[in-house]
Amino acid sequence: MDPLAWLYARQGEVKPGLERIQALLARLGNPQEAYPVALIGGTNGKGTTARALAAILEEAGLRVGLYTSPHLVDFQERISVQGQAIPKDRLLVLLEEVRPLAEALEASFFEVATALALLHFAREGVEFAVLEVGLGGRFDATNVAEPLLSVVTNIGHDHLEILGPTLRDVAREKAGIFRQGVPALTAARGEGLEELRLQAEKRGTPLKVLGEAFSLLGVEALPMGLAFRLEFEGVERVLQTRLLGPHQAENLALAAVAGRLLSAGWEAVARALLRVENPGRLERLPWPGGKELLLDGAHNPEGAWALREALHFHGLLPAALVLGFSREKDHRAMAEALKGLGPVVLTRYASPRSQDPRALLPLFPGALVEEEPLKAVERAFTLENRVVVAGSLYLVGEVKRALLGLPPEERWQ
Repeated sequence: MDPLAWLYARQGEVKPGLERIQALLARLGNPQEAYPVALIGGTNGKGTTARALAAILEEAGLRVGLYTSPHLVDFQERISVQGQAIPKDRLLVLLEEVRPLAEALEASFFEVATALALLHFAREGVEFAVLEVGLGGRFDATNVAEPLLSVVTNIGHDHLEILGPTLRDVAREKAGIFRQGVPALTAARGEGLEELRLQAEKRGTPLKVLGEAFSLLGVEALPMGLAFRLEFEGVERVLQTRLLGPHQAENLALAAVAGRLLSAGWEAVARALLRVENPGRLERLPWPGGKELLLDGAHNPEGAWALREALHFHGLLPAALVLGFSREKDHRAMAEALKGLGPVVLTRYASPRSQDPRALLPLFPGALVEEEPLKAVERAFTLENRVVVAGSLYLVGEVKRALLGLPPEERWQ
């Protein structure tokens, strides 16, 4: 079997516990011990925070590895060094090395992917690695690394069937990346923050909270993105980014403070935030005829509300929406967040995990249904000159693949 096909065949099953990844990495020489690590967890925004922190450390002169998930178009996106995705031939060589060990241990898709990243970073001589946590924290494969810094962006309603049922349960799982004496950052609020504080106190983790140890003093929409004022340790800085959405200011503030705690200068922070990109998160693409396509991976209620706020904040309405959800998500809460923004075309991505769009019709009265995502986009452009694709990062990835002339890819993780 093709190595990547073998890896993809391991999708779909979540196996709690660190025993398999620890055993796998031990057989590979424990590559995660070759460099310091930051762990970035949370419900939403962790990909943005991870990418921004990696960029900051690069601007500070370090050779940096970055591990994120899921990918949009190609698996190689998940593993990068100095902003360059792992080459396909290198990935296949590592897969052949890891595969027999993973089979013997019955390692999951995400455990194998994590091992590949950690091994690649060691072989490439990175000086620091930024690891985005996949699911939760306590039992996530990335948690096998011992961090110099931990970040929990926020606590929201996602994966409650695994991490829940309450926000306190979710927070407790995500606090699993905290370590005794190791600084941690968060922008969480409410009962999620209360539980993070409790867990930090139990573990002896110094926790810095947005609005206390550091503060956002204003967010402004710019033609090219955002500007925001950040105060930390008595210093106030105005920072700019090309990313869209006022919610991104919190994610970037976390990355900026994380960078400062890891000894990056303010100038490195400013340069990095100005260049950082996060594909599939309010990503703007031109469309023929002067039209515009926006791709956003909002896939839970908090993400949907953030998308709604961003569209208003940047004046990106009117727009038609192309929506497709995963089966296990809170469809009603997401529909409530997105209602009234414009006409809706419902679709699905190429996986049994995707919800039947017809089953969503009661939540979106008057919506159209188009099974194929690219056809759904084309149909939406007959309704408005701006189209927003949202509801799932897998849907966004399938649209991007279709625009590149690539076939759909069955996705579970």
